[in-house]
Amino acid sequence: MNAALLSPVPAWARWALLLAACGCIFLLGQLRGERRAGEAHIAYVGKQANQAVKVAKAQIQVLVRTETKYRDRVQKIYVKGDEIEKQVPVYVSAADSRTYGVNAGFVRSYDAAWTNEPAGPASDTDREPAAVSLTDIAEADAHNARSCFAWREQALGLREAYVGLQAVMNGGQVKDVPE
Repeated sequence: MNAALLSPVPAWARWALLLAACGCIFLLGQLRGERRAGEAHIAYVGKQANQAVKVAKAQIQVLVRTETKYRDRVQKIYVKGDEIEKQVPVYVSAADSRTYGVNAGFVRSYDAAWTNEPAGPASDTDREPAAVSLTDIAEADAHNARSCFAWREQALGLREAYVGLQAVMNGGQVKDVPE
């Protein structure tokens, strides 16, 4: 009966049918291979995403630890600086300001130091008294010193955070930065 069914079909048609069946099987194999490759790519992307999440969590921990550490330090500096600034009148009284005058040259030199620009050539007016008391100068100096200490701590904190973030990105252990 099989022979009776195939005999009316020409040989070229049988070969074409066989080739078409082989082509379909080949294409199904290709699709399965592409699916496997797609699954491998999805697994790779998922692994990368998990790694990125781990790195981000580690970076957040570094930043939070560093920020907490240095925020407390900076806050203590401001509290101590305010206390020192409030104590200036105890150490430099109004009588001291009247007795020990500050000349205009001192004020020019002080201002030049904080603007990082030369004061210029000295003149006779530099020897005259300035309208700035010693108390004002001491308060300004205490304020400036407090700000410099706070900036120093902030810079150290930024450096520590940067080193910690580098260590996380390189897959190493986070170490404390020496001060």
